[in-house]
Amino acid sequence: MRLATTLPAGTLALLAILHPTHAALAWDRQVKQGETLARTNCARCHAVGRAGASPLRVAPPFRELHTRYPVEDLGEALAEGIRTGHPSMPEFRFDPDEAEALIAYLKSLER
Repeated sequence: MRLATTLPAGTLALLAILHPTHAALAWDRQVKQGETLARTNCARCHAVGRAGASPLRVAPPFRELHTRYPVEDLGEALAEGIRTGHPSMPEFRFDPDEAEALIAYLKSLER
């Protein structure tokens, strides 16, 4: 059985019940894809890993975002175009699978 690199959260939950090993593999792939997206698109300003300071002082480290708000609520903003109140952050738009992967990565940093 071959799994897609990203799966909707409901599908992951169902897989976890039916076959925990496949669900864990799918989650790991999704987290890895999210990490790649973060390093490619966000690391020039944000600390995207488990340690280190953000290159841009005002950009919060990704590992702290979950303390500010539920990161799972970012899905719509990431897909529609995330914007902030400061002009130095470019607008980012991710397709729904990419948004889910980035959120999975952010959630993995909560541990």
